[in-house]
Amino acid sequence: MKSEPDVFSWADLVAKEVEPWDGVRNYQAAANLKAMQIGDQAFFYHSNIGKEIVGICRIVRTAYPDPTDATGRFVMVDVVPDVALKRPVSLAQIKADTVLADIPLIRQSRLSVMPITPAHWRHILRLAGI
Repeated sequence: MKSEPDVFSWADLVAKEVEPWDGVRNYQAAANLKAMQIGDQAFFYHSNIGKEIVGICRIVRTAYPDPTDATGRFVMVDVVPDVALKRPVSLAQIKADTVLADIPLIRQSRLSVMPITPAHWRHILRLAGI
């Protein structure tokens, strides 16, 4: 899950404890939100500034209508912070790593919510020192 840190950062999530992940207006990203289940984890990625995975959040409420969407087509989920990464994993590291060459963060860089395979998840955790 990507967020611009000058708009909403990892520190903001930690301070809020529970936060609705709203404002998604891409159908593919919205489908990814709809697929999330309570207890699922997601990487928290700072986009534009920093360009790095900085933490792991957990889904605590599945998809429900996003009240910021006047069309009524899009959804949001609620997330809580789980853990800050010991070492953030930068976009440059990800792009340089052949194991991660085909993840959506590289192939579909504008997508704000994207799936990560279990193998890629484990590899990113190793890069982060977890």
